[in-house]
Order: sequence, then structure tokens, then C-alpha cells
Amino acid sequence: MEVITDIEKLREVALDQHGFVTSSQAEEVGVSRPSLSYLVKHGRIERLERGIYRIPQVHATENDIYQLALLWAGKSAFLSHDTALASWDICDINPTVIHVTVPKRKRIQKQGRGNVVLHRDDVSAGDLRWWDGMRVASPSLAVRQSIERGVSSHIIVQAIEQGRTRGLIDKKQAAELEAELEARGVAGK
Repeated sequence: MEVITDIEKLREVALDQHGFVTSSQAEEVGVSRPSLSYLVKHGRIERLERGIYRIPQVHATENDIYQLALLWAGKSAFLSHDTALASWDICDINPTVIHVTVPKRKRIQKQGRGNVVLHRDDVSAGDLRWWDGMRVASPSLAVRQSIERGVSSHIIVQAIEQGRTRGLIDKKQAAELEAELEARGVAGK
């Protein structure tokens, strides 16, 4: 009979999450909190913050910061606004913070993260997609959120055009988004 160690169990979870695992996920696969403490104490894993650990056997990627923000915010969180636009690579936006959205009623009991802007909104599952193993706002939702947030019009126009060209935003969605952008411009005058 093959024995699976706690570190191997954690690595299996972490492989799908850019090398991270939460304490609740660890418990789900049979790794106790005392075992997590032991692994941290002996340098096998790294405790990043309360309830979130890095498994060093999983190589770091450039998108780790996004996964960490999502794990901090909880299971229902997704990348949104400027961050989602950047993930889709449909415009020249370079967010200085990570935008994450959670349901309106979700309670976050942790201290805020300096590089994360937390938004609250209830969206349908149809407005969410997967990007690099993470939940992210669809291109049309990301544009809509960015219009509401006041992102520069030329960035929004670029996102709509590139989204259409790449088949990420359909003709009807593009027309609706252009109308919302125009209404924002009229309201702003």
C-alpha cells in the first residue's frame, strides 16, 4: 500500500492554484492544522498569512499574486474590473492594484490587503470565465465594471474593439457597452 505524505497531498491542491493552499483546503484533503504548523516550522511549506500557505515544490509564476488575492477573498471571489481587462489582454491597461469582486453578502473577516481593492456585486455564473486556473469576469463584464469605475474612455474603446476582433465580445454586447460608455460621457458633461 502506497503512503501519501501530507506534503504530497498539499502539492496536489497547490498545483491547480499557483502553489498556494488554504488551511481549509488542507483539512479537506486530510492535512491537520498541527501538521501544517509542523511543516512550516521545518521549512517544508511557507505560511504567507493567516490560513494561506505556499508550497515551494510548485514553481512560482507571474500570476501568483492574483491567485493569492483570490484565496484571501474566499471561494466565491473573482478577478474583476481593471485586473480582468488586463488578464484578457484586450487593452493597454496596467492596474496598480488587484481588483477582486465577491458577492454582496460575503463577509470578509480578515484584515485588508494593501494591493487588493475589494468590490461587492452579485453576478451570474454566465458572466464569469476561467483564466489561468482562476475565476475572472467575462470580457463584457470587465468592460462594464471599468466603465462604471471611470476608466479612461480610450482604454474602454480599445477593449471593446479588441474584444470584438478576438471574438470575446459579440456585436450585441459591443453595442450595449458603447451605449453605456456614451451615456457616461454625456452624464459626465
